[in-house]
Amino acid sequence: MMELDLTRVDYLQVGTTCPKTMQVLPLTNKTQKIVVGDNDGTLHCFGLRKGQVQIVFKAEKSHQLTRVVLGGQVSAARDRIFTTNGAEVNAYTKKGKNFLTFDTSMAEPVQSLYVEGSDLLACGNFVFNHYRDCKDIHYYLSSDKINDVLCLPSEKRNGITPILACQDRVLRVLQGSELLYEAEVAGPPVVLELFGKTGGEEGNEILYGTSDGRVGLMQIGALIPSHRWELPNTRRGGGVLCLDSYDITADGVLDLLVGRDDGQVEVYSYDGADEPVFRYNYSGSESVTSVKGGHVATASFDEIICSTYAGWVFALTTEHLVKEAGPQHVAMDAIAVAKISNLKSELDGLQKKVSDEREKYHQTATSKTAVSAVPLFPINDKFVLDKDDASYTLSIELQSPIDNVLLQSDVPVDLLDIEKNSAVVSYSACNPEEGNFLLATYRCQANTTRLEVKIRSIEGQYGTLQVYITPRIQPKTCQVKQYPIKPLSLHQRAHVFDENRPHNTLTLKGQFSMAEIHSWLCFCLPELPERAPAGETTNFQFASTFLDTQLDCTYRKGEAVFRSDNISTISILKDVLSKEGTKKKIRLDISYEINDESIPHTLRLIHPRLEQQLLLAKKIKIWKALYAELQVNEPDLSFMASEYQEILAEAEELKAEFKRQPCHLERLYGMITDLYIDKYKFKGQNVKSKVPALLELLDVYELDSLILFFENSA
Repeated sequence: MMELDLTRVDYLQVGTTCPKTMQVLPLTNKTQKIVVGDNDGTLHCFGLRKGQVQIVFKAEKSHQLTRVVLGGQVSAARDRIFTTNGAEVNAYTKKGKNFLTFDTSMAEPVQSLYVEGSDLLACGNFVFNHYRDCKDIHYYLSSDKINDVLCLPSEKRNGITPILACQDRVLRVLQGSELLYEAEVAGPPVVLELFGKTGGEEGNEILYGTSDGRVGLMQIGALIPSHRWELPNTRRGGGVLCLDSYDITADGVLDLLVGRDDGQVEVYSYDGADEPVFRYNYSGSESVTSVKGGHVATASFDEIICSTYAGWVFALTTEHLVKEAGPQHVAMDAIAVAKISNLKSELDGLQKKVSDEREKYHQTATSKTAVSAVPLFPINDKFVLDKDDASYTLSIELQSPIDNVLLQSDVPVDLLDIEKNSAVVSYSACNPEEGNFLLATYRCQANTTRLEVKIRSIEGQYGTLQVYITPRIQPKTCQVKQYPIKPLSLHQRAHVFDENRPHNTLTLKGQFSMAEIHSWLCFCLPELPERAPAGETTNFQFASTFLDTQLDCTYRKGEAVFRSDNISTISILKDVLSKEGTKKKIRLDISYEINDESIPHTLRLIHPRLEQQLLLAKKIKIWKALYAELQVNEPDLSFMASEYQEILAEAEELKAEFKRQPCHLERLYGMITDLYIDKYKFKGQNVKSKVPALLELLDVYELDSLILFFENSA
């Protein structure tokens, strides 16, 4: 199997870009053209000739371009360029002629688009519209945010079958204006592509990528979906923003190209069982918003063309641009030499322009009549829950380098270490009595445009995380972003609810509307849609990413019922919803049923995690003692027990795991303590005086003894 050896080549920088705003036009000559749209509203089409970028055309609009897709007649080459800006769709020929300007009249800006022949599928955040020959023929209102849309190939499927990728972890398959069925996926899907560009042999296979880094293949059947495979995010990469199928390995079989929001570009080949196998990884420093395969610079060499959030369009090419002619001498071809020369002259020109503008700014700034305007800068940010380690990933990305980022929180949170984070963090003293639990500053290295931070919250303690972002621009300016830390922040949406578990039930009745109870739940829980779903009764299920406990929410006007196998979840909901009702001056009739069997059930769910953390803490303690001993004596390990030798051999792995999960043991102790207090709180008893005895028992932990303590403390 061919080993991939790819070299990065930068082609062009445009304005900041949204996902799926770059395309590679079909091959008409020896090489292909690239078309890319940016947030400044400009559509750029360019190619390469003798290593030099040549602009084919530019088209400018007033709004940012949120999608750039290709269309054309069914069964013909997709060589028509369609763009979305606001509620408008524009179409261009490959030479830049604007042959269509279509106002969709949608109430929301068009966020995603797909074109199949004369059919145009356009989506806002919640609304799907199907246009044929620019006439609205179908409409669908989604219950959660739509992230992407496509349809199965009409020539293979005998008609249009739209598929929506929605934030609530489902793919919605439509038939006309009706929902045919929902296909559940493991994470929130953000991007869809046809498998192998044509949807497979039957035209019903689609690839999806999720915001938590998974990639999967699903077969869209006539009545039910079929999951073919799913790639778990074992490499802990960022969320998937773009996918493509292209034979970069030159083995006659299309490969899978994946672009992620942490700057990684991955290549997967398919084995004999049509399962993806990892082949190649490129790590960049900016979000990869689009990825495509093609021949752009040279006809005989394949390339992976990428666009980034900051506007760079670059290629990972199979062509070796630098050739060694000896140990001391490196010879480059004439094209590369000319390119370097042009870049140097362009750089000199830009430096002179910057110098002139800076001088002009200083002259106007010193005059009494001048007013210094605060420059606004776009921020690409994300604050999402990571299921694998029950923590939030906060990513901040700018087009210009970041100087520093200050984090401030009015609730207790832990900052977790990230290996790929090169910023220097410093903590400032803060006073919790003043509502300030965290003050941390990240100082970034030169030319860092993206920062990623991991944060773990404590359920039941809620407030706001504020982030102050300062870029390296003049004059100095700062923007503030706020992220809510919700009462049940470590819960995520789920599709299943195990009725066989022992459940505690909380029932609320009162004079509240459907919109009011939904807004209260949005305050408590993440991943809920902004607006209340249609219908008299609504049901949502959640799972705890930390403990695997579950929560079922069923509510309608005047009544809400919550069921969970974790009594602490019920307790948090009771406290928070009572406060929200009091704020609105709505009298709530609250009742609850406590199942005593749920307590040992929850303790058994905590048990493996607690046992693992206790063992890790013990090994770290032993390692410290052994390390101190070896510092004094000769490092001859032969006299030691095999258990101690094993700990020393695993020292680096143990330290890395301990560093990844600081305060993990204390967090589990806190959960067990809350569970104990909550159990007896519902029985009308205050057992806080017995907490020290519980903590002593945890120091010599045994599951059966702990269950007995919970049962016999009344």
